[in-house]
Amino acid sequence: MYRKFDPVSGKNAEIIEAVMNSEEVLSISPSLQFKVRLCVEEVEENILSYSGTTWVSIQAEENNDYLTICFKDGGTPFDPLAKDDPDVTTSLNDREIGGLGIFICKQMMDSIEYRHEGGSNILTMKLKTA
Repeated sequence: MYRKFDPVSGKNAEIIEAVMNSEEVLSISPSLQFKVRLCVEEVEENILSYSGTTWVSIQAEENNDYLTICFKDGGTPFDPLAKDDPDVTTSLNDREIGGLGIFICKQMMDSIEYRHEGGSNILTMKLKTA
């Protein structure tokens, strides 16, 4: 599945549902779909809230027992993986704001990679499906 959304303003739910209703995601187990939904929601919300992009494209592929979801946007360059993981051992009142969603994605996915290429942010998540 490949889909480009342009413009993206107000389309967060539509984008998430497009990924979740894709053949690639529907073919995996419900427990894995839960992980995918949580991570897609987190990544997409961050892109739409903070990147300043006017477009986003998403590609989902399943091959070699992995589901790969690739997000690409034209927003401000930002590597969410470069930030230190939050200290989840401290109390909620003592934690810094931010970073928990990407931390959860790192825990749920088998791999997450970021690169900035050709003026675009590209975040790729992989999840073992078998």
